[in-house]
This record gives sequence, structure tokens and C-alpha cells, in this order.
Amino acid sequence: MLRRIVFFLLPVLLIFAVVSFYLGWHGTYFLHLLGADVPPALYWIILYLIAFSYLLGRIPVRPRSLFRLFKVIGSYYFAVIEFGLILLVAADLVAGIARLAGAFSRTFAIVEGFAVLALLVALMVWGSRNAWSPIVRHYDIQVDKKAGNLKQLKITVVSDIHLGNVVGNRHLDRLLPLVNDWKPDVVLLAGDVIDDTVEPFLRRDMSSRLARLQAKYGVFAVLGNHEYYGGHIPEYVEKMRQIGIPVLQDETVTVGGAIQIAGRKDKTAESMEPQGRLPIAELVSSFDDWLPIIVMDHQPTRYDLAAAAGVDILVSGHTHRGQMAPNHWITRRMFELDWGYLRKKQMHAFVSSGYGTWGPPIRLASRSEIIQITVRFEGDTH
Repeated sequence: MLRRIVFFLLPVLLIFAVVSFYLGWHGTYFLHLLGADVPPALYWIILYLIAFSYLLGRIPVRPRSLFRLFKVIGSYYFAVIEFGLILLVAADLVAGIARLAGAFSRTFAIVEGFAVLALLVALMVWGSRNAWSPIVRHYDIQVDKKAGNLKQLKITVVSDIHLGNVVGNRHLDRLLPLVNDWKPDVVLLAGDVIDDTVEPFLRRDMSSRLARLQAKYGVFAVLGNHEYYGGHIPEYVEKMRQIGIPVLQDETVTVGGAIQIAGRKDKTAESMEPQGRLPIAELVSSFDDWLPIIVMDHQPTRYDLAAAAGVDILVSGHTHRGQMAPNHWITRRMFELDWGYLRKKQMHAFVSSGYGTWGPPIRLASRSEIIQITVRFEGDTH
């Protein structure tokens, strides 16, 4: 496992370093055009310190406050490097055309440089607005089963909050009224509630905010890949238990006497736990197939197996819808459904773009969101 991580990580770090050099070289060229005299050694040390600050922030040494700052800086740099690369490649193409046309000059390069900076700032500001201003998406569906005396069920889905050093209590304060004012019957936290390490979750007492989520039949959670990456699952699960939110790990519950809910372990368990996770058919095998079956599975994979197992509603997250354009072109090809709603046979599948963010709190071509689903059962015509 460690060897696979190293073989994957080294090429990624190399590419990251090369792209950072590409951005950094343009920075030195622009400063030269402006007449700024910055010592080259100092410039490159600072640039690569910023470039790799996210990794530095994960080093478990003191003072922790300094390294938490590194992690925040590194998170924003992920957005800078992606947007900067796109903008600078476009700027280089324009400059190349200008050279061929004999229109390139020092003034042209300076104007182009300021244009790139202005666009970068605009993208960061707009992306920040999309990340910190969550919206609610509502769906109204019909499940052709009876659910005891229930005619309908109101489900709120919240995924990928990524609570940590970047997303914290302030963003949770935005979440609480969006959820509670709708008065849902069930709240489903579809994985990646925390962002890797559990330390900021505990230090900033974020569980006290989650404890205020209200639902008639309860709040339930599942694990995402980032809970596995952090390696603090027992501490996290215990803290959630203390505030009355069970984290379902290949476990099932029945609420309201008729609503059957299953929570899968994340797909990451297949590579990080010796026992892996239960097949979806085995997980729901104890359910009554004439009653509604709802499944939480953090990563939206193998819809065919879920539909064949008799699942009526499947909710997921994980994709963030790419979080920052043009990444959504990639997620669209990676998953059968990377965001929104899909009907597969009798199954209604939902994928949320997530309430929080991973890395930079920046979103383009996606929004921070929660999902509200009104489920109508057989016999309800309203």
C-alpha cells in the first residue's frame, strides 16, 4: 500500500513542481518588466515554500498554529496554480501570435500581465462567493411502494462538508437554518464530514454545531474517503455517537416503522481495511423489499448493482462536481452521475456537489449546496 502511494505521489509532486516553475518564471519576467529588483534566491525559496505549504502543514510538529497556516495557504495555492496555468497558457498563445504579427512589445507584455492578474483575482473572488454562499436544491420524487402510514418523507442530504482548518463553525452556522427551517424527517450526512484529520474538528468543538441538526427520525452519517485518509475513524465515530448521530458502517436502521436506511462503508475500505466492505446486495438483504430502501454510499459507483439489489433511493457525494472548472469535464467522464439526479430502473440516484470544499474554498461551475428530497409513496396523490 505504501509503495503504491509513493509511486503515485512522486510523479504528481514532480508535475506540481514543474508547473510551479512555469508560473514562477512568468512572475520573475513580469517583475523584471516592472523594474522590480527581487533577489532570485529569495523569490524561488518563497515560491516553493508556498507551493508545498499544504504538505508542510501536514507535518505533525509544533508550533501547530504555524503549520495550520501553511495548510490554509497551500489550499488556496491549489486554485492559484490551476487558474494560473490556464490563464498563462492562453497568455503565451496570445503573445506568440502578437510576435508573429510584429505587435509584441514591452508595453504589450505589461498590459497582458496585468490582465492575467485581474482575471486571476476575479476568478478567486467569484469562486469564493460560490463556495461560501450555499444554495438549496429541491427534488420531488415518487417511490411506488407503501411506507406504512407515511404518505411522504422529507430527506435532507448534506455531503462533503470537509470540516477542518479551512471549513469550520462559520460555515456550519450557515448550514443549520437551511436544514432545520425545512423541518426534515431525516438528515443524511453522505460522507467526508471531516477533512482528513479529526484534530480541528475536536479542537474547535464543531460537533456542538452538528448536534443542533434536527430531524423527526434522526440524523445519520456514513464515512467518506477523507475520514479514511485521516486515520482517526474511531475518535470521529465516537464523537458523533456522543451527539446522537450514528455513523453507519455497513449497517442498517429502520425509522418511522417503515423507512429502511443502509449506510455503506466508503469504497476506500476496499483498499484500506482487510475485510473491505459488504456488497450492496448483502447489505440490504435483511430489508423487506416491499418497503422503501434508502442507501448512503459516499462515492457514486456501480449503480447497476444498487438498482439490482432493490434500492429505491441512493444518495452520494464525493465528486464536488469537480469543484473548480474545468475539472467537471473530468468528473463527468469518471462517474455515471457526477452531480444531480438520475433514474435507473426503479432507483432514484442523487449526487451532491457538496456543502464544503476540499483544498481551496473556491468553486467554479459548481456551488456549495444541500439537497432536499420530498419522497411521495404509493397512494399519495398530492
